[in-house]
Amino acid sequence: MAKHKHEEHENHERWLVSYADFITLLFAFFVVMYSVSSVNEGKYRTVSDSIRAALHPIATPPASALAFTLGHQRPTLMSQNLPGQKEVAIRKMRELVKNMKQNSEFDFMQLQEKLNGDIVITIPDQVLFNSGEAAVRPEALPFLQGLSQAMIELNRHVRVEGHTDNVPIRTALFPSNWELSATRAVIVVRVLSELYSVPAEHLAALGYADSRPLVENLTLEQRAKNRRVEVVILEHAPQRLEQMEDAPRAASDETIGIPTQPAFPDNKSPLPQS
Repeated sequence: MAKHKHEEHENHERWLVSYADFITLLFAFFVVMYSVSSVNEGKYRTVSDSIRAALHPIATPPASALAFTLGHQRPTLMSQNLPGQKEVAIRKMRELVKNMKQNSEFDFMQLQEKLNGDIVITIPDQVLFNSGEAAVRPEALPFLQGLSQAMIELNRHVRVEGHTDNVPIRTALFPSNWELSATRAVIVVRVLSELYSVPAEHLAALGYADSRPLVENLTLEQRAKNRRVEVVILEHAPQRLEQMEDAPRAASDETIGIPTQPAFPDNKSPLPQS
């Protein structure tokens, strides 16, 4: 008996394999697109700022309206010392001060260049703080951000000094003007360092209370001028204590006139004794 040859059955559903592959690739594509669209905004902003600073070291990024929390370090963006960069940074700071002085209450805000190369920016306390407080006002953040960018471009050491008038303050947070002036200086330093990436090793905070007034404290206007924060951008880095101790002394104690008698006879110290 002759064997019948069975015809092979043609698979008409072979297209399903290609279709399944296409659907799988399409799914993977949308997964990738979703992951890109869900990028961490903080990390994206940091990378974006880094690229912008590398390509345009003089440019200032726009002020951010996002809320911030002190204590979270950001990567420091150090700018190289390019020719003419000092003049550009100083011009930028002058423009910041000029814009702030458009408010009549801040008209005595100023920027001075000292003969020794230091730059002193005098900021009225009401620009940064509410009366009797040390928390930076949100309206002052764009100004501090622009100032910090100029500091980074200059790559200098900065001293922030807090000053008050002679009106006493006695609160739980600030028993005297010494605590208020020092705390305000520290808060400004923390904003510059922790929020706007000014190198912490380039910053210092000092509180002078009412010991260094610009004018007499006789009228409301005079006291307003004395309540201020001064940002001193130093031409030369300050000498560290270790360097001062290691440096040879130019003269002995007797030569420089160190007194051998106590400064307050009979142990009468100006501070209250416990």
